[in-house]
Amino acid sequence: MNTEDRIHQALNDFQIETPSWGYADTGTRFGKFTQDAAAITIEDKLADAGQVNQFTGCCPQVAVHVLWDFNARTSPGAVAQMASARGVKIGSINPNLFQDQCYKLGSFTHPDTEVRKLAIAHCVDSVKLGQALDTRAITLWLADGTNYPGQDNIRTRKRRLEGVLAEIYETLRQDQILLVEYKPFEPAFYHTDIADWGMALNYARKAGDQAKVLVDTGHHYAAQNIEQIVAWLLDEKMLGGFHFNDRRYADDDLTLGSIDPYQVFRIFHEIFAYAHDHGEMPKIEFMIDQSHNL
Repeated sequence: MNTEDRIHQALNDFQIETPSWGYADTGTRFGKFTQDAAAITIEDKLADAGQVNQFTGCCPQVAVHVLWDFNARTSPGAVAQMASARGVKIGSINPNLFQDQCYKLGSFTHPDTEVRKLAIAHCVDSVKLGQALDTRAITLWLADGTNYPGQDNIRTRKRRLEGVLAEIYETLRQDQILLVEYKPFEPAFYHTDIADWGMALNYARKAGDQAKVLVDTGHHYAAQNIEQIVAWLLDEKMLGGFHFNDRRYADDDLTLGSIDPYQVFRIFHEIFAYAHDHGEMPKIEFMIDQSHNL
């Protein structure tokens, strides 16, 4: 196979997962702006996702957010059938560990045992939902942290988080993976419990072989060398997936490549250099996460 054919084959094989919430009304942290064509129900979202996949040919999976897309009356089988009818499949399962009022002081790291039990139960339900939908990835992003020095013991929170991850990990099916995401700051004002890739790596390793690190390209400080992080995680066989975003000042508010398009090349260069050295592509989940974009 010549170089041109290899490039075409790589592009044909490349698949990106879109988020269900990206098809709904979006906005900023200060408000949501409604649009006439925005999706409302999970059926609406899957219909939009199917149209995107028809246009692009590379977005066959849709990430779902458990709290926003499912309730006690939602049948996983019915959702799977809806997705199939639109030419897509349900992808990663995203538990919601930040929206309920009980999570004011954290979810996995909350000082109250009962709150931690609620968070564990929700995540176990999310793992079971993934099994019912025959999906591979359970992605965890925590808003956990403290708002001022002394609000809680940082080391104790670390141990709580390790314990909760261990409990959730035990419920995984053999073909499922647990992706641990990190973020340097926000919404907590003083410290974040999983603030960087090293912390995420440590938590994932302690959880077990089916836990990996999720790199959100918008969750980094200005000028941080993301491709170096990618190279390290690849070499440690701990890179599990990406959330594609970009940032100008802080957080993941912009489309991937909108600020530094060359960074996208540098990241993928590390991935393909690894594949060249090992004779095969690493198993990585590629996901778009446009939570705030208009």
